[in-house]
Amino acid sequence: MAKAQFHKNQRVYVKPVGTWALVERVIPHWAKGLDEPLRVYYDVGLGREFAADELQAEAPAAEEKDNGSEHWRIVRARNKWQPAGDCARHPVPGTYPVIVTGEAEWGGWRVPGAEYDLDPVRVERQARLIAHAPRLAEFASSLVEWARKSGEEMPASLADLAHDAQDLLMAVNREEG
Repeated sequence: MAKAQFHKNQRVYVKPVGTWALVERVIPHWAKGLDEPLRVYYDVGLGREFAADELQAEAPAAEEKDNGSEHWRIVRARNKWQPAGDCARHPVPGTYPVIVTGEAEWGGWRVPGAEYDLDPVRVERQARLIAHAPRLAEFASSLVEWARKSGEEMPASLADLAHDAQDLLMAVNREEG
């Protein structure tokens, strides 16, 4: 007897294929006269059904650090406005960067296709910069805190960097309305 280990729309790692996918359908295999299915297979949209031992559930999201830092990341989206052959000069032909700023894979920042096509190398760099912005802000905050604790003991050039970091953090955290 078997029970479903995964549910519809759950994100799972498909071990034989080496990719992540969503469970599209849970397929129980029943036998006459039994209350539970004999086996349960899962359709993840990859052309065949997979058994539970071929799938791995996504690990629970790690608890955020006490300082509330965020983990932004770059995912690749399929380029719908041009075939891969027409954009061979792009760093990753057939795709463009999407910066995901939340837990879900669909939220965040995107660049218009026409703008990406003008200078894809520049847009790729901007995407990396945006994705690493929370870590840069955390670094700037640490520098300012260290400068406050150091007081008069730090070199003037480092103090100037700490003041610049503080000004940048104030500009980022300023609420305009």
